Amino acid sequence: MKEKTQVEDIDRSLYDFRYSDEDSMKVDEGLTEEIVLQISEEKNDPEWMRDFRLHSLDVYNKTEMVDWGPSIEGLDMDHIITYVRPNTNRMQTDWEDVPEDIKDTFERLGIPQAERESLAGVGAQYDSELVYHNVKDEVAAQGVIYTDLESAMHGEYAEMIEKHFMKLVPPTDHKFAALHGAVWSGGSFVYVPKGVNVEIPLQSYFRLNAAGAGQFEHTLIIVDEGAYLHFIEGCSAPKYNVANLHAGCVELFVGKNATLRYSTIENWSKNMYNLNTKRAKVEEGGKVEWVSGSFGSHVSYLYPMSILNGKGARCEFSGVTFAGAGQNLDTGAKVVHAAENTSSYINTRSISKGGGISTFRSAVVVAPNAKGTKSAVSCESLMLDDISRSDTVPAMDIRCADADIGHEAKIGRISDEVVFYLMSRGMSEEDAKALIVSGFADNVGKELPLEYAVEMNNLIRLEMKGSIG
Repeated sequence: MKEKTQVEDIDRSLYDFRYSDEDSMKVDEGLTEEIVLQISEEKNDPEWMRDFRLHSLDVYNKTEMVDWGPSIEGLDMDHIITYVRPNTNRMQTDWEDVPEDIKDTFERLGIPQAERESLAGVGAQYDSELVYHNVKDEVAAQGVIYTDLESAMHGEYAEMIEKHFMKLVPPTDHKFAALHGAVWSGGSFVYVPKGVNVEIPLQSYFRLNAAGAGQFEHTLIIVDEGAYLHFIEGCSAPKYNVANLHAGCVELFVGKNATLRYSTIENWSKNMYNLNTKRAKVEEGGKVEWVSGSFGSHVSYLYPMSILNGKGARCEFSGVTFAGAGQNLDTGAKVVHAAENTSSYINTRSISKGGGISTFRSAVVVAPNAKGTKSAVSCESLMLDDISRSDTVPAMDIRCADADIGHEAKIGRISDEVVFYLMSRGMSEEDAKALIVSGFADNVGKELPLEYAVEMNNLIRLEMKGSIG
């Protein structure tokens, strides 16, 4: 009798569907030099990338497992499949050429519709491969490059890729950065030329369909001097009773007087270990804006980091985390002020229910030469019952006397009086609590484009179902 791998959950029908992966190509479980070389050959890597993968594998084998955050004992790398090629031979630029089951997956998630209505370009990744990539003609005409990273690595941008790839997040950063360097596959490359304003967003969406697999996409974005870009990242996966792993990497290079907004709605299934690494480097007068919603996964370690490298560089981070039953989400942000007159603002909301654990970590580092630094951190936590947990772990490393640094935190329970008031006006208890939570998370919702704010509120309502009592 075939072992059952699906797990019944609350109604997540929009996200919690899957297709057979019998026609896909998979490497063996585990992580060996032979597997890494097989992936490298499959990707037709240039020599420098093959050597980089092998170096990363060596670093991985020599690096200790992280042990300071939520437990990841349930993640056994000996049983993770690090590369799954879906049943398509190559990436498509015409949606009609994408295989039907993969096309149906993204249609159900609303990706092609979003492309037609509000996006300048879309990349869609299914398991370990980009299956579709397209950019509007008027955006391409501005000189904007938006393609899969592997194509860029073999084309005219090869030198740019080699110069920037895993320079912000080196394999030595932590064990899962080394893992990423060894087995990465898929992801997007964006280059916005000097002075170009991309008025409508670009988006990449990552879908992990295979049970017991990992996804290791790499996103590399370079926004040149005086340019502007809004990039949106979405991701989801069906639920299985075996561990899945996401260990992607995002590297953002923001040029002089440039602005990059990076928005993410992460809705991984609750068997997922989300060990993602995101980092930005911002030059003089530049700005990076992070907007982050974390709703899924069993365990998350996620702390987008901004290095304010040039005079007057700025960072804003807005985040919301929702931890339900069986979830331990350890999230936050880090800012390094490495130049004069830099500024940062971190504003987060954490929600926990059903025994979920939500931990917020922030780190603000001010270098000795970073005179005139200004930084403010605000984190608020809301617990919906007496069995959930919320922690705040701020860290301040201030090495310059000429700095203005502030931190505030609030932790509280949902107000019974407010729930009663809303119920007296005809709302059900579930709807009343969902409304309160949506309002609590509004600071992030209002930063998202309309359709993604709607998705975030839908996810909140989805998480609220069954939370009464």
